[in-house]
Amino acid sequence: MGILKNIDVPVMYDDCIALKYDTKGNVIKKGSTLTVRETQAAVFCDKGRAADVFGAGMYKLDTDSLPVITKLLAWKYGFETPFKSEVYFVNTKEFSAVRWGTSNPVPVNTELGIVRLRGNGSYSFKITDPALFLKTIAGFSDYCSARTATDALRALLVGGISSAFAECGVTLKNLTASYKALSERVLSSAAQRCAELGITVTAFDIENLSVPPELEKAIDQNARLGIMRDNTDVYAKLAQADALKEAAKHGAAGTVFGMGVGMSLGKDMPQNTTGTAPETKLCAACKKQIDAGAKFCPECGAPVKKYCPECGAQVPPETKFCAECGHKLS
Repeated sequence: MGILKNIDVPVMYDDCIALKYDTKGNVIKKGSTLTVRETQAAVFCDKGRAADVFGAGMYKLDTDSLPVITKLLAWKYGFETPFKSEVYFVNTKEFSAVRWGTSNPVPVNTELGIVRLRGNGSYSFKITDPALFLKTIAGFSDYCSARTATDALRALLVGGISSAFAECGVTLKNLTASYKALSERVLSSAAQRCAELGITVTAFDIENLSVPPELEKAIDQNARLGIMRDNTDVYAKLAQADALKEAAKHGAAGTVFGMGVGMSLGKDMPQNTTGTAPETKLCAACKKQIDAGAKFCPECGAPVKKYCPECGAQVPPETKFCAECGHKLS
C-alpha cells in the first residue's frame, strides 16, 4: 500500500457526469495535494457518507481543508495518520439544449374533457450540489452517465405539464400561444424537486404539443365551418361539404349542390306553401263556421262528430238511431 501524494482529476467526457477516482488502494496523508479543474467538483466520502466538497482549484489536504472528514474520523489531535477515502469527481458544467419528448401521452384536462397530449422540446441543467447528487442520483457508483440524470429529469419535467396546463388555464384553442407560459410554470414547479436531487434546471422549453390525430382533424373541421361545437348542424354540414368535394371529382357538383341547397331551403321554408284557406263547415247546432277537422264547436261546444257507442260507426250529430246497427242514440 502506497501513499497518494497528488489527486488529479481524471478525464471526464461529455457523457460522464460523475466518476469515482481510482486510488489503487493507496492511502492519503497530510500534505497531499488535490487539483480540481473548472466546471468540476471533488467529493470526499467516508464509508458511503459524503463529507468534504471542493470546487475548482488546488488544495493541500489537512484538517483545515477536510473539516468533515476530520470530524468523522475523530482526529482530536489533528490530521497525522494516513487514511483511506473514496473520492468522486462530479461534472458541474451546464448541460444545455438537452432534448425531451413524451414517451407516453400526457393526460390533461381540457374544455373537451381529458385529452392525451404528446410533445417535445429542450431543457438545460447543471449539478449545483455534488454531494446531494451523488446520494440521490449517482448512488456513489463508480461511473454515472449524463443519461442517468437526463432520464430522471425528463420524467420529472414532463410530469409537470399536466398540472401546469390546469394552473395556467390553457385551452386547446390557445394551446400554441401558451407554450411560453406552460414552460415557465413547469420550470417553476419543478425547481424544488430538482433542488432535492442536487440539480438546478436552468431552462425548459416546450416546442410542440399535439393532440391525437382524430381529434386534430375534428378541430380543424370545426374551425373550417366557423361554428360552435354544440351546433346540431355540424355533422350535416360536414357531410354536405364532403359530398360536394366527392361529387366535384366526378363532374356532378352542380347536381349535389342543388340537392344540398334544396335540403337547406326545405328545412328553413315554412311548410304551408299552398296559399289556400283551411277547409271549414257549419256547426250542426249553432250554424257557425268551424274548422273542418274540429271535434267540438268552439262557439257552442257541441260535438262536431258523433259515434255510435255500440258499434263505433260515425253518424251525423242529429241522428237518433245508428244506421249501422240500429242502436238508439241519445
